[in-house]
Amino acid sequence: MKTPRALPSERHERLMAMRAERRYIDDADVEAAIEEVDDSELVPLLEEFVHLPRGRRRTLHLRSLLIGLYLCTQDTGGKIVLERVTDILYFRISPRLREVLDITEYADSDQGFEAAYAVVRRLFHAMKDAMNPSPLPPNGHLSRSEAHALTAAADIDDLAERERRLALFTEFVLDASVRPLHSLLTELAEVSLGVDATPVRTFSRGRRTSGPELATDPDAGWYVREGDHRDPDTVSDSMRPPSPPTKKGKPKASQDKKKTSLKKKYLFGYDAHLIVTRDAEHDAVLLDDGTPNPEVLPALVLGVALDKPGHRPAYNGLKVLNRLRERGYKPGYLAGDRAYNNSEPDEWQLPVRAMGFKPVYDYRADQLGKQAGTHGAILVEGRWYCPSMPEPLINATIDLHAERIDRETWVRLIAARRGYRIMPKENADTDGYQRMMCPAEAGKAQCPNKPRTLGSGIHLPLIDPEPSPAGPLKVCRQRTITVSPEAGAKQWQALDYGGPEWQRVYFRLRNSVEGYNGYAKNPLAEGIESAGSRRIRGIAAQTILLAFPLAHANRRKIKKWLDTLSLGGERPRRRTHHRRPKKEPRSWTPTGHLAPAA
Repeated sequence: MKTPRALPSERHERLMAMRAERRYIDDADVEAAIEEVDDSELVPLLEEFVHLPRGRRRTLHLRSLLIGLYLCTQDTGGKIVLERVTDILYFRISPRLREVLDITEYADSDQGFEAAYAVVRRLFHAMKDAMNPSPLPPNGHLSRSEAHALTAAADIDDLAERERRLALFTEFVLDASVRPLHSLLTELAEVSLGVDATPVRTFSRGRRTSGPELATDPDAGWYVREGDHRDPDTVSDSMRPPSPPTKKGKPKASQDKKKTSLKKKYLFGYDAHLIVTRDAEHDAVLLDDGTPNPEVLPALVLGVALDKPGHRPAYNGLKVLNRLRERGYKPGYLAGDRAYNNSEPDEWQLPVRAMGFKPVYDYRADQLGKQAGTHGAILVEGRWYCPSMPEPLINATIDLHAERIDRETWVRLIAARRGYRIMPKENADTDGYQRMMCPAEAGKAQCPNKPRTLGSGIHLPLIDPEPSPAGPLKVCRQRTITVSPEAGAKQWQALDYGGPEWQRVYFRLRNSVEGYNGYAKNPLAEGIESAGSRRIRGIAAQTILLAFPLAHANRRKIKKWLDTLSLGGERPRRRTHHRRPKKEPRSWTPTGHLAPAA
């Protein structure tokens, strides 16, 4: 073994001085982190189920580890690196505070650092293992037979309990980040939410889905840009959504042409199902002095759940929504992409309505027009209408896609539907059943089936019911009908599809989720899509290492929002990012916006 050559004394002293220039953390910042962790009540939660094996006295407490994780996110712009956590806890806070936190002193040398790092790593993994809902161990290439055997032998109840713990942990971490605005959120009459799944990489090289071995992160999967984002190797032809109708005049692609785009894998990782709150009634329009309106809160993430891309979107979204309701948030509008409203009604639509949320949906091209019926009433693009509503109104969106009508005509037809809408007579009961009446009974139209409604004025549409040997339908001959929650449950929504209110609410909520995704994926900040700062494999570790960056993004958003407000008559501390004049919104249609008026 060769002995290293001694450095010149001058160079040695200069390098030692450089190494000694470690930036220590101010006591005030450490004390703020201690207060943040104590207020979050995470420590008593973790102490219920994180138990290290018996042996020597634990030299690092869960409270100290959480403080180190919090300080690390402040130091790195939201990222968690256990080496950095070790450096912060053992070498970058004052001896006084290390004594307060009961942190053992280690020599500032390679051996001392490795010993301290081992303590941090063991405690983190003990915490992670107690919340791991997967029966598959990471960091090895399990064969498929081994994975099936481990899954079959797993205790389902134990895994469910660990999943509950992981959900509680992420809930506490995110709740702590929005604590400054929690009272304002809970004071709202409704908390509207946007739900979406965004892909995040994992620190593992993916293996072929149908191959003999799993990847070193066995809980992850391939995210594919097209379709429902599942790996096409795992989806049979019968499970694929039908293709949208071919536009008139455009020839179909050749059947023998190889579809390479479906096989293109985009990234190996997880779908992060984010629940983001947003004021659905107001845009973030600047006041006359160019500062934000303090009444409009910033978009913040309130919940997150990880799963394989394209797997169980309804299950993961519903899991987080249930926790939000238990945390006291009052349900309002709920908008998600098509992956959620294409779930089975028992898995998504009925549960979210039972919780009090008002869903707002968009539809695939093959889901447009008439969707369901009950007691003679017809469901058209999510809302109940008179069965005699004219065909041009029923098929307006289908005709728009087929280019049989233009966008201006579509807007007029959608507005004309309101005169045929079945109206609520009273609010839905606790089981979701609701008494409703036809538009003529509600004074919105005139109908020969109900002669007393005739002559109400030329401003009301005159319904032309089709004669039938069986007589009028139930909705036409009765004053009211009872609509069950199961009727048209898959497609029903709370607002008129394509109408002005639908456009405002749906796009505000959807844009808030997409905007938050981009905000937290900023590589100069949290960079949540990158796997470089989440190098511990497995769904539990990935969830923990993602929850802290999301909490940091919340804090960053709140701080920036507060800094741009004009409070007490004084100018804000910084300019808002909305510097360009806001353009007047254009009318939306499913095939594009209307051209601005000349």
